[in-house]
Amino acid sequence: MRYRVTIEQDEDGAFCAEVPALPGCISQGQTRSEALDNIKEAIAGYLESFESHGEPVPPSITEEVVEVRP
Repeated sequence: MRYRVTIEQDEDGAFCAEVPALPGCISQGQTRSEALDNIKEAIAGYLESFESHGEPVPPSITEEVVEVRP
């Protein structure tokens, strides 16, 4: 499955990653790459928890990027 991840750098320089489709699925890292690795692990654990409790797995987000010229 594919999930959209947002990454923001905080005031201390750490990178915070969040998955909008999975409320509360948040991780961080000292580098962007580390944050991405950590959020992948967080997503896997999040989905595993849903499956182990017999709950439906939230669907991934489909999105498009559009270019608009002023």
